[in-house]
Amino acid sequence: MTRAVHRRRMFVVSIRGERPPVASYAVNEPAVARARALIRSRQYVLDSDWGDAQPGADDENTFLHSHSWTDYAEWHLGLTEGASDETKARYAFVYGDFRRVHRSGLIACQYRAAEWRHKEVELVAHDLLQLLDATSA
Repeated sequence: MTRAVHRRRMFVVSIRGERPPVASYAVNEPAVARARALIRSRQYVLDSDWGDAQPGADDENTFLHSHSWTDYAEWHLGLTEGASDETKARYAFVYGDFRRVHRSGLIACQYRAAEWRHKEVELVAHDLLQLLDATSA
C-alpha cells in the first residue's frame, strides 16, 4: 500500500491504484435550475479565486441563519445519497457564493466530480460552464 496526500486529506491507495469507496451523489435538479437562472440573468463572477470565494463554514451558517435549507440546497449541484435532509452533509459541490455563480466554482465542481468519477455531477457542471461561457461571450 502507498499513501497519497490530496488537499489536506489522507487516503490509502492500493498497489492497483484503487481508491477507497466514496460517497454517491445524485444531481440536485433544483440547484441546476437555479444556476441556469442566475447565469441567464447575468448573476455570475467570471474571474475569481475559488479558494477565496468558496463559502466557508461561517458563511454557510450565516446564510442558514436567514435562509431555508431549500435555499441552501439550491447552491449545491450534488445530493449525498443516504445523508439526512437539512444537514450540511446532504449537500455537495457548491458552485457559488450564495449570491452569484462563480465560473471558478463550476470548474471546481467539474474537476472534483471527474476526479472521483461522479459522472452525472461532472456533466451537469460542464453543461453549466458551457452555458456561462456562451452567455458571457
